[in-house]
Amino acid sequence: MVEILNKGMLENGTPGKLPEKVLQFGTGVLLRGLPDYFIEQANRQGLFNGRIVVVKSTGQGTTDEFERQDGLYTLHIKGLQHGKAVQERMLVSAISRVLHAASQWEEIKKVAVSPEVSVVVSNTTEVGIVLDEKDDLGAAPPSSFPGKLTALLYHRFRHFNGDPEMGWVILPTELISDNGSQLKHIVLQLAQRHNLGDAFTAWLEEACDFCNTLVDRIVPGKLTPADAAAQEAQLGYRDELAIMAEPFRLWAVEADSERVRRRLSFAAADAGMVIAPDIRKFKELKLRLLNGTHTFSCALAILCGFTTVKEAMQDAVFARYVSQLMRREIVPAIVGGPISEGEALAFADSVIDRFSNPFLDHRWLSISMNFTSKMRMRNVALLQRYIDRRQQPPKRMALGFSAYLLFMKGTAAGGEEPYAIQDEHAGYFADAWNGGDHRQVVDTVLRNESLWGVDLSQWEAFAGLVKHGLGQLLEGNALELIKQQETSQTFSE
Repeated sequence: MVEILNKGMLENGTPGKLPEKVLQFGTGVLLRGLPDYFIEQANRQGLFNGRIVVVKSTGQGTTDEFERQDGLYTLHIKGLQHGKAVQERMLVSAISRVLHAASQWEEIKKVAVSPEVSVVVSNTTEVGIVLDEKDDLGAAPPSSFPGKLTALLYHRFRHFNGDPEMGWVILPTELISDNGSQLKHIVLQLAQRHNLGDAFTAWLEEACDFCNTLVDRIVPGKLTPADAAAQEAQLGYRDELAIMAEPFRLWAVEADSERVRRRLSFAAADAGMVIAPDIRKFKELKLRLLNGTHTFSCALAILCGFTTVKEAMQDAVFARYVSQLMRREIVPAIVGGPISEGEALAFADSVIDRFSNPFLDHRWLSISMNFTSKMRMRNVALLQRYIDRRQQPPKRMALGFSAYLLFMKGTAAGGEEPYAIQDEHAGYFADAWNGGDHRQVVDTVLRNESLWGVDLSQWEAFAGLVKHGLGQLLEGNALELIKQQETSQTFSE
């Protein structure tokens, strides 16, 4: 099998033997579907010419699959791009080997003092970037990811006698705000707690670059058994590491340094990777247009009877609601400053492609988890900005909020069976709905500043639209309501 995979690698034009330049913490599908993809692209174009040593940090599982396949795996890219179907596959050869931290720590330390290794990438989940005050940096290995990283940095610092040219560019991809800054803060704390010296601290500050990053790509993971069997028959080999990803990809790295750009030369291989002094606009576009649209449209989709996002987008009426929600209400609320209207509209178009991807089964009930906190974090600011700028309420946002309130009742309109609400405020909404009519529910919820951080009832016109929409949703078919309102004065611009 490895011989067949290597044959495929050579046919794809990827050099067979390249030096190891990247140390990666994590074997997960997001890393293999995004950072490793960019490095593979760069190697094929002769822009980076380096491979990745992967560290498996968790105690569960083995590295056997990677060893059996010599680190090779097939990435299947399926979805829509600019409204057109995309189905591609790439044999990724960027990984040179996978080392298990629990049993191969000494080998990992050898990698850490290789002069050519200059980049560290991680995805250890959001709970991975935390300070473990009891971590032992002398252990083999330390227990936490920041502990492992600090130990390896100190080992490299001592090996090269504090050479300022031997620092690392460190790129955490964990989905937390300011991930690079947070990781750096923890590493500095560990260095101080373990008395590693002022010279080491100065080297961390001056020679190493801890960059904040944003990653955005849906990588569902392994192929379905049917797809795997079909690919095996077509390609002539079984790939236990094969994964699928959507066409859209974004890896934004916050840096304003020629040293970072030089070491991340693979960024030039694909327009989906961006190095910029400030990446806040990319966070804003994703948070408001992708995540915010999900949150505003989620309950409405469920009330319409749709199970998955792609199913909802196959309905012309609902797809138009989603498109107009973004283009006519969210985009006007976020443009200005670093975000141009053209950028926002282009991102909105990419969201339509992503929502419509026929190869993804993204369930609306999964999206509804922690509904209230998502509504506050993603959408309250949008409401405020739109109203401040337009001096009128956003009608589609209001309808989405009405549907959210009905969803939180626990039973859909028409007396259907209850469904699970996975929200820390579920009890509050059950009490709000108990005995009150829908207008009282709206008044009670909107003025709850502990939920929203602001009194939403101050926007009387918005409150009126929410009451009107909720009343209509209680009485009739949600999809028919959207259709009626799109063709009536309610949604006239």
